[in-house]
Amino acid sequence: MFREINPFELKKTPFEYIGKDWALLSAQKPDGEVNAMTVSWGGMGVLWNKNVFFCFVRPQRHTFGFTEAGDRISLCFFDDKFRKKLAFCGSVSGRDTDKIKDCGFTVLRDGGIYYDECRLAITGRKIYADVLKKEKFINENPEQWYKDDYHTMYICEIEKILINENDINIDN
Repeated sequence: MFREINPFELKKTPFEYIGKDWALLSAQKPDGEVNAMTVSWGGMGVLWNKNVFFCFVRPQRHTFGFTEAGDRISLCFFDDKFRKKLAFCGSVSGRDTDKIKDCGFTVLRDGGIYYDECRLAITGRKIYADVLKKEKFINENPEQWYKDDYHTMYICEIEKILINENDINIDN
């Protein structure tokens, strides 16, 4: 059972959630098909007087078609016991296998996509998207990260933050 909380009840920083714990980014096409990929880049904050998260997807990722086609993106966070499954979801393409099924995740839909096995889910509605551009980097060397496949950045208004009350680690 999941319970909705507000952003001020989160127990960790975005640096811990996204950079350390990783997130399973999920999106759904209009026909209901779902795909997911593991991410460790992104953030959360306030923009245009809205609570938002931002995330990045490369165009060659299978998930990219889902993030482009649908209007919602979710970030789901899991306990450490799921780390190998998250690594799998970050290294295997959804073109080749049904990663969600292979990991044994149970898809839940409530505006956004999340999983019965996650401890925390953040669902959002896309409000802005743009492709990162080489000429816009300031004092950075984009070649260390990119050849010609720059991420698309999505900014999503947070619609719900849900914690799994069945999780023994209820501290988010």
